[in-house]
Amino acid sequence: MEENYIKLLVDGCLKLTKNDSLFISYDKINHDFIMNLVSYVKKKGIKDIYLDASNIFQIHDILMNSTIEEIKDNPLFNSSIWDEYAKKKAAFLMISSEIPNLMSDVPSSKVALKSKICLETKPLYREYQGQNKIKWCIAALPNKYWAEYLFKSSKDPVQKFWNVLSDICMLEGNPVLNWQKYLDSQRKYKEKLNSLEISKLYYSNSLGTDLEVTLPKNALWQNAEEGNVMVNIPSYEIFTTPDYHFTNGIVYSSKPLIYNGKIIDNFYLKFKNGQVIDFKAEKGEDILKEIIESEKGMKYLGEVALVNYNSPISKSNICFNTTLLDENASCHLAIGMGFLDCVKDGLKLSLDELDKLGINRCQNHVDFMIGTKDMQIDAETKDGKITIMKNGNLII
Repeated sequence: MEENYIKLLVDGCLKLTKNDSLFISYDKINHDFIMNLVSYVKKKGIKDIYLDASNIFQIHDILMNSTIEEIKDNPLFNSSIWDEYAKKKAAFLMISSEIPNLMSDVPSSKVALKSKICLETKPLYREYQGQNKIKWCIAALPNKYWAEYLFKSSKDPVQKFWNVLSDICMLEGNPVLNWQKYLDSQRKYKEKLNSLEISKLYYSNSLGTDLEVTLPKNALWQNAEEGNVMVNIPSYEIFTTPDYHFTNGIVYSSKPLIYNGKIIDNFYLKFKNGQVIDFKAEKGEDILKEIIESEKGMKYLGEVALVNYNSPISKSNICFNTTLLDENASCHLAIGMGFLDCVKDGLKLSLDELDKLGINRCQNHVDFMIGTKDMQIDAETKDGKITIMKNGNLII
């Protein structure tokens, strides 16, 4: 399975050639997998490979034992090397591997500061990423701590996790071909949504969600296939960006949000004229508050994403405690940064033109899950109001 996963990441998602440089971000807990991946990449003739290895246990101890000023000055959190490789137009592979609850005893202000520094010290990378000028992909990878947390009753939690990952990432047989076939079928939904010329979405479910989201003029629906690469694996979403000025109503979370190792659960956001005016969480409200108040744009939406309730990840009935996987089991929204390629000619527009369209130009982007088995979404289209999702699944 590991060999097939490596093949999928290298050949299916990033489509690497011998002329590419490769930047790999990962945690040392996944060292063996990364070495196997590097060996595979070298056989393709790629010579420029940079390994950006972190140690989550070390990060935990530094955050616990350092002052705010010491965290600001710690070179470990400086991500400027990302910009050096962005200048080379390198391909970026980010391996996400969780250790649940590790950061539960760290003050949320310190965790938020570390995240802010990492974002602010790689502006060129984030610019190129947002403009599709570089290849990039984020992928989940099991580790023993994460596996034991999710599958503690299993005799071999790590193998169990790999078995589940194989199912949701379609690793059996030829995973590259498996995903190409899936994306081909998903493209039909994307094209249908774009043909409808949707101007507004109306969300409702039994949790109490009652939300109206306005889309910008010439909005475009996309999927994880950005140009010639696949930026998330696995990915079962079709998404667009809203006009951040006009969101109104209330939306309730349907799954926990894990943010920098902290859990936010059973929360709602209330919007008026685009802005979050009220929020509450049964768990992690202080973290939610810090996210929303971290910068102006985090009070507004940046993404709306449609995911069928019968998606493979949803069918697994597992809460993975990582947004990368959990968002693909559920319709979701995001506050913060919007997507330039989700409006016609968005990559060519000026900042003023983007703002008039309502594209959120924020640094951060935080997804949260809202989908349920009774989610209904109605849409205002060029031909009138229709229902596009019923009982949690697309019906177009």
